[in-house]
Amino acid sequence: MKTAVLGATGLVGREMLKVLEQRNFPVTELVLLASERSAGKTIEFGGASHKVYAAGDDFFKGIDVALFSAGSSASRRWAPAAAAAGAVVIDNSAAWRMDPEVPLVVPEVNPQDIKSHKGIIANPNCSTIQAVVALYPLHKKFGLNYIAYSTYQSVSGTGREAILALESGSRSILDGREPSPQMVYPHPIAFDLLPHIGPFDSDGMTEEEWKMVRESRKIMHLPDLRVSCTTVRVPVFKGHGESIIARFDSQVTPDEARAILSEAPGVVVQDDPASSIYPRPRYCEGKDPVFVGRIRRDMGLDNALAMWVVADNLRKGAALNAVQIAELL
Repeated sequence: MKTAVLGATGLVGREMLKVLEQRNFPVTELVLLASERSAGKTIEFGGASHKVYAAGDDFFKGIDVALFSAGSSASRRWAPAAAAAGAVVIDNSAAWRMDPEVPLVVPEVNPQDIKSHKGIIANPNCSTIQAVVALYPLHKKFGLNYIAYSTYQSVSGTGREAILALESGSRSILDGREPSPQMVYPHPIAFDLLPHIGPFDSDGMTEEEWKMVRESRKIMHLPDLRVSCTTVRVPVFKGHGESIIARFDSQVTPDEARAILSEAPGVVVQDDPASSIYPRPRYCEGKDPVFVGRIRRDMGLDNALAMWVVADNLRKGAALNAVQIAELL
């Protein structure tokens, strides 16, 4: 497949290239695109150096699949042009996720939805992806009717500048100084927690929280699913953690859930708290699966389980999921 990557110099774009290479994706020709600021850089792929070009209409002619990770404005500008040129766009931004004409796909959950694409397929939000990979196998057996999400999201979900801000801010505090003001977040992230991912609406919900609510419903085809959500940015470089409470139509035991998840695609169960075995972001960094542990009965709801879910947000939460969609194509 003749393959283009838009946003090739960013954190997710570079991870996409790494995943394409690691999974031996059949790239016959590679076109790397980015902003004017990054044009002219070179990136290694497949043992050769590839020049990065500023995005333009001409670059999409003859492209089979285009992986986009350049933000919503770039996706709105270039995705229709790429699709009109004959490419199938797999877009990692929020631009097209809730468009009823655009499938929102997690291959372990709703691979059949790609058949309805009209040139654009949306890659879900990183936190939503890992949540539904863990929840959907249980939903198929027991019928999911309510979810409560609390997320612990690493700074790499924001980008390279946020990683640098966490690093420099941590050094400042350890040296006895206040962190320098950063433009990445409303407050310094070092040694702190920010329950603030995206703008707030009039009801006090953030953009990230609404993403998880609406995307979970769309991906699992559960339009009436009840979802509560609080999303929090934490001082971790890579890997998102999620505390999830899930209520089902029928009774489910922790042992039944462990057995089902142990056989589920893309899931690894790490659940032996007595031996201090449970998912951790540092362990999950650079790994493909969604890791699930702390599976237990919820103390406040009937037919409900509590669990702890962790994944590398740059891989399964972004780059890997996009490449898996391309593999389905």
